[in-house]
Amino acid sequence: MKTKLTKSEAKRRIEKLRDEIQHHDYLYYVLDKPGISDAAYDSLKRELIELEKQFPEFITPDSPTQRVGGPPLEKFRKVKHKIPMLTLQDAMDKKELADWQERIKKLMTLSEIEKLDYFAELKMDGLATSLIYKDGILFRAATRGDGFTGEDITQNVKTIRCIPLKLRLKDLSKKYKIPREIEIRGEIYMSKRAFKELNKEQKKKGQSTFANPRNAAAGSVRQLNPKITARRKLEFFGYQLVTNLGQKTHQESHRLIRLLGIPENPFNRYCQHLEEAVRLHQKISKKRDKLAYEIDGIVINVNNDNLYNSLGIVGKAPRGAIAYKFPGTEATTKVKEIIVQVGRTGKLTPVAILEPVRVGGVTISRATLHNADEIERLGVKIGDTVIVQRAGDVIPDIVKVLPELRTGKEKNFKMPPRCPSCGTKIIRKSGGVDYYCPNKRCFATIRRYFYHFVSKKALDIEYLGPQIIDQLLNEGLIKSPADIFLLKKGDLVPLERFAEKSAKNLIEAIEKAKNIPLAKFIFTLGIRHVGEETANILANTFGSIENLKKATLEQFERIPDIGGIVAKSIYDFFRKKTNCKLINDLLKAGVKTIAPPKIETRLKGKIFVFTGTLKTMTRDGAKDKIRLSGGNISSSVSKEIDFVVVGESPGLKYEKAKKLGVKIISEKEFLKMIKSK
Repeated sequence: MKTKLTKSEAKRRIEKLRDEIQHHDYLYYVLDKPGISDAAYDSLKRELIELEKQFPEFITPDSPTQRVGGPPLEKFRKVKHKIPMLTLQDAMDKKELADWQERIKKLMTLSEIEKLDYFAELKMDGLATSLIYKDGILFRAATRGDGFTGEDITQNVKTIRCIPLKLRLKDLSKKYKIPREIEIRGEIYMSKRAFKELNKEQKKKGQSTFANPRNAAAGSVRQLNPKITARRKLEFFGYQLVTNLGQKTHQESHRLIRLLGIPENPFNRYCQHLEEAVRLHQKISKKRDKLAYEIDGIVINVNNDNLYNSLGIVGKAPRGAIAYKFPGTEATTKVKEIIVQVGRTGKLTPVAILEPVRVGGVTISRATLHNADEIERLGVKIGDTVIVQRAGDVIPDIVKVLPELRTGKEKNFKMPPRCPSCGTKIIRKSGGVDYYCPNKRCFATIRRYFYHFVSKKALDIEYLGPQIIDQLLNEGLIKSPADIFLLKKGDLVPLERFAEKSAKNLIEAIEKAKNIPLAKFIFTLGIRHVGEETANILANTFGSIENLKKATLEQFERIPDIGGIVAKSIYDFFRKKTNCKLINDLLKAGVKTIAPPKIETRLKGKIFVFTGTLKTMTRDGAKDKIRLSGGNISSSVSKEIDFVVVGESPGLKYEKAKKLGVKIISEKEFLKMIKSK
């Protein structure tokens, strides 16, 4: 739950948010140099909107919520819009979308509700623009500006080849009444490819690069010299026919825009019901990374024009349309506290406890701060408003602090002098950035090691998660990982949350886990710097745990893909008596390692990367197939990669592979490649 504010605290917070948003409006709209991402900006604005809803007495005419956009630039002639260019309400999830539909239904008659349908269009991440044609010839183009007054960018827009200088009116005049003046609105944007080319060119010239395609499009269209704009490869999609030619629906407006000779997005769709628009949102979300341009959601419009107009405007937004946005990968929130976690190696990691916030479609309440140096670099304090980032399944990070929102009550953080778990004095290794608890019997270190030991990539014992591990440790039933394999059903039944059946299930799962592939066993041991791939290399090279224990440092150093630091870490691990005792205890408890199968050579030396979801097998299963054929797997794309296997909804690795010219293959092609002879 968010902290409840007093009236005076809310007033101060609203004032600071207002100043911060106006500052970023200036950077974004006037200087074309955004200081934060769109997602972070939206998060600040949503907080201001919510606070002004709770405390309406603090709303002022100059609040960012009371106007559409930033002021026009002085270097272009100002143009007044005959009909204001409005902003849109946002919906961040299906519930907010359903709430919007319920609100507009309350303003309709029963017959209107029965006929209610929609038209959905992709929400381009570009520059909203008005095109006015007189007698079919392009007369004026203007930016949205503050919604009421924009900038005359006609000369620059004439250089955008997809915007016709003359409309196609001849065929339409037979069916529609064509007025002398026609206004069409849409979005000027820059493709991802053109954006990359532009930034490459900027770097060559020693000039600053653009933050994103939207910023590049805005900067390009505002050049005083139209020749520069012409070189920037801008494009345009129309989305609104403002002038009434006799059209009755938004769908018909889009058809007319296209017939007039102006491009409109081919993914736009008529939706009979709101559920169809939701399905389109889901479909486009999966395709988003593959699109040639940036989008941040879809716009859902009430299709019937008369009904759309009768619904009117609320604030600065039409009631009859809503932007159903994709989850932002960044948001703003406050740091409530900074705690320190002790990992399985004894490493101390500072973690920020946050006011819960939605990022990337999930609610997060904590973010890693990595180490004390990172805290110093960011300048983060307890109580700060911060931008937090989450991409995919990556642990959330704090990427920026907003010091302008400080109240003076924020507190500095200092690493504790002693381990928060066992009280041992912490150490910092020479030349390193991390602090460690040197106590090998530290309870927090032991607990984290147990978590690693039974994790999915290690032993993967069903029913044995962190909570059960904590319970077994607290009851004194396990002191070493080998003790897990000595547990009996009678040990578990008396425990809280256990019964006859659950105890039986866990004991059976432990028994099943006793037979483990050698590579998994090596990974399970938690050797520093040894991940899944290195564990597989060691298993295939030595063939047994006994051979590993006897290996010399030179033998480890001679293995391809294992550097000196990793080789020394492995060698040192097997020289320690406690580690050898653990291995012996595990074997005595009934654990048996399965020798790696014979490796084929048809994929020898080939390196694979996976992106997207595979239909026919799990990612781990596919990796095993590659290893059995002599190939290797990497987690990142580089020029050294031989193949990138692309499944459904691929991520940024797919784009990087295309850019680097790495061979891209489908799942079907991959299956043919690994098929046994």
